[in-house]
Amino acid sequence: MKRLAILLITVLTFASCGDEVEFNSPSIQGNKNYVLWKAEFFNAAIDANGFLTITGGNNIETLMLKIPSVAVGSYTLGDVDSMEARFIGADGTVYSTNNRPDPSLTIYPEYGEINLDQILNNTFTGTFRFNAYDEDGLRVVNFSGTTENDPVNGGIFYRVPLTSGSIPSTVYTCDDAEEQVDLAQAAFDATTSVDLTYVSSADYLAACQVLSQALQTQRTYCGDLDGTLQDRIDALNDCIFPCEIAEENRATAEAAEENATIGNYVLACLDYQLYLQEQIDFCGDPDGSLQVELDGLNCADDDGDGVPNAFEDFDGDGMFDDDDTDMDGTPNYLDDDDDGDGILTINEAKDADGNPIDTDGDGDVDYLDTDDDGDSILTQNESGDTDNDGILNYLDNDDDGDGLFTQFETAAGDTDMDGALNYLDDDDDGDGLLTINENADPNMDGNPSDAVDTDMDGVPDYLDNI
Repeated sequence: MKRLAILLITVLTFASCGDEVEFNSPSIQGNKNYVLWKAEFFNAAIDANGFLTITGGNNIETLMLKIPSVAVGSYTLGDVDSMEARFIGADGTVYSTNNRPDPSLTIYPEYGEINLDQILNNTFTGTFRFNAYDEDGLRVVNFSGTTENDPVNGGIFYRVPLTSGSIPSTVYTCDDAEEQVDLAQAAFDATTSVDLTYVSSADYLAACQVLSQALQTQRTYCGDLDGTLQDRIDALNDCIFPCEIAEENRATAEAAEENATIGNYVLACLDYQLYLQEQIDFCGDPDGSLQVELDGLNCADDDGDGVPNAFEDFDGDGMFDDDDTDMDGTPNYLDDDDDGDGILTINEAKDADGNPIDTDGDGDVDYLDTDDDGDSILTQNESGDTDNDGILNYLDNDDDGDGLFTQFETAAGDTDMDGALNYLDDDDDGDGLLTINENADPNMDGNPSDAVDTDMDGVPDYLDNI
């Protein structure tokens, strides 16, 4: 109502200049250089982007008012290209609010305004005021009203009909643009979160481009009077990945590679390769030291045994061909069974992190130990799970589950001559009593040296069937 009341006052003001206006008739009029100017023809058009342009002319002069959205509101001129008032004079000179005035005329910004007050039945009503300059900024067309603080603008457009295009079903506004910027900013900030081990350059660059475009769109639909949006766009530095982030990534990856174990080395090494290359790409490599470091990395596991090449140079001489644990003529880095015990290195015992373990605690991890359980039976000679305890014999130092360690039963052979060697026989003397129930190891240390000999005949009960 306030806008329409102001519009009515404006109409009456123009009428007082001597040219009668009928309030209910479509019209475009204004105080051009403080003289009444009236359009003899007028129309409105909406382009594919949803921008609204209102045009009026009198056969020798043309006025064009452009705003980026078909939405009631106030649009500032002289700030961004999407909001413009343009006047074409009788001599063909184009005056635009997007042209800057020559400093000899004024050093202050010239901001105009288009107010779209009402949209009714595909017609548009509102007011406008502006100073528009020619290309050189030396000549001006003024539609600025009568006084400095005059609430009545320098011109009106009243029920100008839409003749081209259509009002979008969903009108994009400044509020929409601001919301998109907030979302884009949050997504961009997430790419450099302190919770991340590394900043992904791909994610950063993609999010930066989206944010930059969102900020440009906000300028288009909202303007940027104080330059804040442009400053934010400029701060993105054309979305070039920052060198300092590339350096931080590389430093983190280097530390991870240096502290990596067999189980995680390949991944850590590949990360280090990636971030070394990115530091070269985004920061340069003036002395070539980064390239030398990159070229010296060996992230491979040539034999696919789960042990990276970098961990198969046992003598530390930088050469891989002279390390051959099982002496089979194939160096470890190309040998998928490094200790030649019949168990592929990749299948040897590991902890939850994929690092080799030492089952028998003899100082040799299983993939380099020919007797993994230390029971004096070579791993290659131990198959199955004799005592069905879920532990394969080559990892079980009590293969028959009789309570005696296998290494103490190998020398005894086959006491009861049943064809099962004692270390695989849970009733060593064949007397029907399981060895584990014949007090073969009272102190339970796996060694039968303290075995009970009930009849004192020199033969412990677990080996005595009499």
